[in-house]
Amino acid sequence: MRNAVTAAVAAVLLSATACAPVIEGGPPIALPIGLQETAQVGSITVSTAWLNAEDDFAETFSEEVHEELRRCMWGTAPVNVRVHIDQLQRAGRLETLLNGDGMHSLSGTVEFVDPADGNRVLGRFPVTVATSAQGRLGGLLGDRQMMVSEEFGRAVCEEAFGRNPRDPGAHNATAG
Repeated sequence: MRNAVTAAVAAVLLSATACAPVIEGGPPIALPIGLQETAQVGSITVSTAWLNAEDDFAETFSEEVHEELRRCMWGTAPVNVRVHIDQLQRAGRLETLLNGDGMHSLSGTVEFVDPADGNRVLGRFPVTVATSAQGRLGGLLGDRQMMVSEEFGRAVCEEAFGRNPRDPGAHNATAG
């Protein structure tokens, strides 16, 4: 009987933690200077409220942000990243085709977390970005999620580490 009660309590606790939000919340916390030089990107976890995005948004977002963070987190101490997306707006393809331009925007909260203790937040800050749809052709054929996700990753590098992971000029999806 005691084992059954223990198992039931464990199941309830496990289900409650599985639904826990990605972001702990709270005021912005700057990354310690030493960690800015020694951090290496570990896992990236994404959560969102209801967004108007394709099903593959989290995968595209994680890949693009991971790629950008690898360029500015060149240390050897793994740090996990949690991102909660609050807002995503993409320029409409038809509107961009007709008007010749549009903007994609994305905002959220980023937390850097100690992988040894998943509850210890090492740094936290809001990030808001906007990037051009890149004209008629870019607006019609471009990967809108990739463009705004890459821009978000660059902004995280700039905010957390004070460095842009790419030289100025056109590189991947954005011209930054």
